[in-house]
Amino acid sequence: MSLILVTGGARAGKSTLAEQLARQLGGLGGDQGVCYLATADPGDDEMRARIAAHQASRPAGWRTIEVPRNLGDTLDALNLETVRVVLLDCLTLLVSNVLLAHPEPAGVDDVWPGVEAEINELIRFGAQPAVTSIVVTNEVGLGIVPVHPVARVYRDLLGRANQRLAAAATFVYLVVSGIPLEIKGMQRPIHSLRGERT
Repeated sequence: MSLILVTGGARAGKSTLAEQLARQLGGLGGDQGVCYLATADPGDDEMRARIAAHQASRPAGWRTIEVPRNLGDTLDALNLETVRVVLLDCLTLLVSNVLLAHPEPAGVDDVWPGVEAEINELIRFGAQPAVTSIVVTNEVGLGIVPVHPVARVYRDLLGRANQRLAAAATFVYLVVSGIPLEIKGMQRPIHSLRGERT
């Protein structure tokens, strides 16, 4: 099995692709073999409405666990005899939750150890041979430099976290306007072309 990272902009179709992959890879367990890890923290009415909409769209057989932070204990408690796919949606909110739990003011180096601990748990779990792990994240580094210092710290933390997960992932998909592009997987990486004539 493998670790799959799905990235892209907001409302690009990342969750839709991740859920399609989870259904396809559920194995003999079908919907019963999928565990959905939700990282959203319902802080206001608008976020609660978003969470409710996501919950309603998932197959009834999926097990959902709300885990805004501290993934390790949750991952270790999963029954790997029945779980075939673990879908985490999303890393973007997980990193935000770690940042917001840290006393302000905080720089990247202050918060990174907490984020890195979560990433290490995902990579460790993603190495399990019997389970496919799918992680949804956002690409937030393509726009202008944020004005607010906390937003800059967040952008840098998530960018670093995305790089770590992408390096460990077997497959990485970039979703643009609902179209998934495989940027790591069966295709040969760019470094394998060095020295070859074009």
